[in-house]
Amino acid sequence: SSGINAEYGDDAWVKSEFITEIQQRGAAVIKARGLSSAMSAAKAIGDHMRDWWFGTAAGDWTSMGVVSDGSYNIPEGIIYSFPVTISDKKWSIVQGLEQDDFAVEKMKATLAELQEEASAAKELRQ
Repeated sequence: SSGINAEYGDDAWVKSEFITEIQQRGAAVIKARGLSSAMSAAKAIGDHMRDWWFGTAAGDWTSMGVVSDGSYNIPEGIIYSFPVTISDKKWSIVQGLEQDDFAVEKMKATLAELQEEASAAKELRQ
């Protein structure tokens, strides 16, 4: 196994509590600090701009919402979060990262949500 499962060694925790905590992090920030989670979003934007401007370090990558080229079985044209490297202000999707069944399931669920949102947006335009 690789990634977060390898880091923490607790597959059950990653698949349950960890995901729930990540999904609810905005509300947790507001509850703990009485402030909006906007600073977290602002930091993420700053990190993205830094990586886009200066590039990712050799051997490193970041996650970024980019237009799919069909990688990882995500249909072409969908804007999706992929692992990318950045050089000369151009991103490239990292190929060949291992995905377990759980990750594939979550990616498919995210894709379905994105497609549903795109369909709803198209209906509003008509």
